Amino acid sequence: MALKQQLQLKQQQKLSPLQMQVIKLTELPVLELEERIKQELEDNPALEEGLETVDNPSEYDDDYSPDDDTNISQEDITLGDYMNEDEMPDYQFRDNNRQSSGRQDEIPFSVAASLHEYLLEQLGECELNENDEKVAEYIIGNIDESGYLDRSLAAISDDLIFQQNIDVPVSKLETILETIQDFEPAGIASRTLQECLLLQLERREKSDVINIATQIITDYFEEFSKRHYDKIIKQLEIDESELKEAIQEITTLNPKPGNNWGDTLSLTLSTIVPDFTIETYNGELFLSLNNRNIPDLKVSHEYSNLLKGYSDNKESMSADNKNAALFVKQKLDSARWFIDAIKQRQDTLQRTMQAIMDMQYDFFLTGDEAQLKPMILKDIAQRTGYDISTISRVSNSKYVQTNLGVYPLKYFFSESMQTDTGEEISSREVKAILKECIGNEDKKRPLTDDKLSEILKEKGYIIARRTVAKYREQMNLPVARLRKEI
Repeated sequence: MALKQQLQLKQQQKLSPLQMQVIKLTELPVLELEERIKQELEDNPALEEGLETVDNPSEYDDDYSPDDDTNISQEDITLGDYMNEDEMPDYQFRDNNRQSSGRQDEIPFSVAASLHEYLLEQLGECELNENDEKVAEYIIGNIDESGYLDRSLAAISDDLIFQQNIDVPVSKLETILETIQDFEPAGIASRTLQECLLLQLERREKSDVINIATQIITDYFEEFSKRHYDKIIKQLEIDESELKEAIQEITTLNPKPGNNWGDTLSLTLSTIVPDFTIETYNGELFLSLNNRNIPDLKVSHEYSNLLKGYSDNKESMSADNKNAALFVKQKLDSARWFIDAIKQRQDTLQRTMQAIMDMQYDFFLTGDEAQLKPMILKDIAQRTGYDISTISRVSNSKYVQTNLGVYPLKYFFSESMQTDTGEEISSREVKAILKECIGNEDKKRPLTDDKLSEILKEKGYIIARRTVAKYREQMNLPVARLRKEI
């Protein structure tokens, strides 16, 4: 086979360090941004908290470059960017926030330990030897956010022998798992939904109803899941009222115990801190960013002066000093990029949320879901001039606090549909009608997707059955057969 050389011209777009910073920071919700800033302040001594002062702007605007023959770096070290304090970006975002009053109430948010931390705290109260405690910690580490153990005990046994050189038979793992399954919340560390429900029933005060419920989940779980109630009544030799009481007891159990434990946690494992606030005064909306815990940032004067000192002595600079000068410049570059990236992030979030608020103005005023306009990422991209990918980053994992409650930004995006008169509506409006229909249905004869499609057509919404099924699934509503009650 002959070898052949070939020249190829290819155009590639490379992101600058600043652009990469902006992209990464835009994705972060406010709580993670605060942590990111703290980390950058620790890592970069050229970055400091505080407002930049301009009382004594530097007179130095000349450039310094290491000698070209040095093997340290061929990159110029430029003083002008750092020594002119008038051009320093002062990190002020409050000017971007329209405040309707001198005081704003604090944004409430939940504070809770993670599920794993909560379980490890309980493990610390158990009297286990050191080896068993390590095994228990490993099992807890394999519990997912819903509270389930997502690996088999056989797989965990293999992991322990290969990764930690701990040889534990599956029978021993079963015993340690039972200890963990006694922890709060009830049902934790289950391997199946059936086991999860049984673990919770075991903690209920014994009664005839609990006994029937336990027997249903133990011996007739498949029939129960498929709503084959006639079979259960016949097999258990109970009447309809007894079955109904048992089912009511079962429906009070938590199928995902990891999602909600304790009395105060109601939102899953994560802490939600809104990134935006929209307030209503006299029929007007006012938007602000949540910057309460975001400090002002500035470039270090000490580092700027240090680089100036190197510049003053560049003729007689040693190799070590050139290395030091290059280090100082890199830290100053990094600080400047970070400050600019934070500023661009805030501007991007402000403009994007402003566009969302303008487009959904009537909803934010009234709270009426029917006022939500069809809106996709492209609509906001066109209004702001940003790429769709940028809008997606802003809307992901971000929340807005309003007078109506706290909403994820994704809530306001929905596809467009038309009524039989050609009026454009939001799919969210259709979902609200579907939810209402299902909520008001006769549970002994729940509405099928075909029937729901017919009801929507009668109301003027031309929606196919498969679209009804899609919307129902998006709202986590089961099919008619599984909504049936006795």
